[in-house]
Amino acid sequence: MIDNGTHNVVRLVDVVKVFRMGQQEVRALKGINLAIRSGEYLSIMGPSGSGKSTLFNMIGALDKPTSGRVFIDEVDVSQLDAYELAWLRCRKIGYIFQTFNLIQVMTAMENVTLPMIFAGMSRDEYVEKGMELLQLVGLAERYQHKPPELSGGQQQRVAIARALANDPAIILADEPTGNLDLATGEEIIGLLKRLSAERGVTIISATHDIKMLNVSDRVVWIRDGMVDRIEDREELKITVGEVG
Repeated sequence: MIDNGTHNVVRLVDVVKVFRMGQQEVRALKGINLAIRSGEYLSIMGPSGSGKSTLFNMIGALDKPTSGRVFIDEVDVSQLDAYELAWLRCRKIGYIFQTFNLIQVMTAMENVTLPMIFAGMSRDEYVEKGMELLQLVGLAERYQHKPPELSGGQQQRVAIARALANDPAIILADEPTGNLDLATGEEIIGLLKRLSAERGVTIISATHDIKMLNVSDRVVWIRDGMVDRIEDREELKITVGEVG
């Protein structure tokens, strides 16, 4: 549930990112200002090469800006050392990737509970919670199966359960439906929306999937390293042809 904008879980202030490739500089982000509200479902959309993925990495503390500041729960990420940054990622953010990024030799249960082990949870606690999360995503009966024994949609559900392991305030979903068929992709989108509505988790998705428009509270359109426009749900009257 969105808290009427009283709490911004992420803020970007004049964020610039420059990549150096030999003698050439590429300005991937050109002064991004963005506030993301607690509990909202936000989609970041834009054509390939627009800076969408770079922005996503800034929001998730996976990279630091060349200039400007990124705040997560009003903590300036640029001021954190490596240990503090690792703690923030572990406790505040859950990550979902297009390629699932599951450990192939581990069972579904082991993949889901691994972040809990790193966070210092006891075995009894993480086993109980791991089963609860697999139940939440509809895979409790597959807890002993390894990724090669699961469909793409099932693997993404395991990845979602893993992202929830340490009760994060934010889930970052990078093209979460990119490797899924249409029907399975719609199921995953619905599951993410339900998590946002029922648990108050902020969902931030970088995507090309036009179906995200149906569930997003806001869409941030990125073009040429800048915010082109931001649209609220009532403004989202966009056709597939406009996605770029």
